[in-house]
Amino acid sequence: MSLIARSGESFPFTAIVGQDQMKLALILNIINPKIGGVLVFGEKGTAKSTAVRSIAALLPELSVVKGCRFRCDPKNGQNFCPECLEKLRARGVFEEERLKMRVVDLPVSATEDRVVGALDIEKAIAEGVKRFEPGILAAANRGILYVDEVNLLDDHLVDLLLDSAAMGVNTVEREGVSFTHPANFILVGTMNPEEGELRPQLLDRFGLCVEISGIRDRDLRVEIIKLRAEFEDDPECFNAKYRERERELAERIVKAQTALPGISISDALLRKITDLAIELEIDGHRGDITLMKAAKALAAFKGRKEASAEDIKAVAKMVFLHRMKSLPFENARTINMERVNQILEDQ
Repeated sequence: MSLIARSGESFPFTAIVGQDQMKLALILNIINPKIGGVLVFGEKGTAKSTAVRSIAALLPELSVVKGCRFRCDPKNGQNFCPECLEKLRARGVFEEERLKMRVVDLPVSATEDRVVGALDIEKAIAEGVKRFEPGILAAANRGILYVDEVNLLDDHLVDLLLDSAAMGVNTVEREGVSFTHPANFILVGTMNPEEGELRPQLLDRFGLCVEISGIRDRDLRVEIIKLRAEFEDDPECFNAKYRERERELAERIVKAQTALPGISISDALLRKITDLAIELEIDGHRGDITLMKAAKALAAFKGRKEASAEDIKAVAKMVFLHRMKSLPFENARTINMERVNQILEDQ
């Protein structure tokens, strides 16, 4: 079976010009969703949503339990929804189907019930039947949850998203009645810091962060215009031109996913990671752990069996940028990459 799902009307991921850090951050999270998602600082019109939707179209179709509202993985018996568990007890076997990975948008106006889902309490009390209306977290299971302007979302909802992303489940409790379903998704948030910041505790929960802006090079901007016009004139023909590149990238990602459990990292490099965190005055240990995960995912993507100092150097800024302390009245966070390189090169 082909590794690549048909891209339809999606702009090809490999045709996106520039924004290499954002594209790499997305790829690393696809390889290892436990990295914890991506937060993108940047202005509008810089291909953020295009990149998210196109990488989902690039990836292989998912094997799911046929008819499951939560897209349960038939091969992962540890993470079935209650409905699939009931089917398994009754029939002993599942029918399967293959579906594309979904990108689910979460509007900033969403209510808590819309996000987590709703329980019919009256039916549960009167008839002893749990009737659950799935929310956005259910729709995003085994997919990508995209939140534009996440800094404008209520902090309580951001907490819910991050908790579900970390735990891989969503539990709804009302009047002593509860319903739990799998909620494994890659969280991608975007924000413009000029419109308000996220609390540091919430910033720290995002695995990676990239800062992007519009491309200033004239020739590249001309290329972007021409590519977009060509795509809009004939999407099918345009996608056909990039099909081989898309297939090759999809294969690299799938191979990296398979190889990831066998990727090693030396104690010497782990010490370098902690040296960086101490030098940059990073609170807690989440940044250290995330840097290790991201470096190993990058090594897998490059086809190597062990993470290197170069891998750490390539992802350090994405891991630590949003975890840096900023002084009062300072919006910008910067990382001294020369100092990062020096620490990694010191014996």
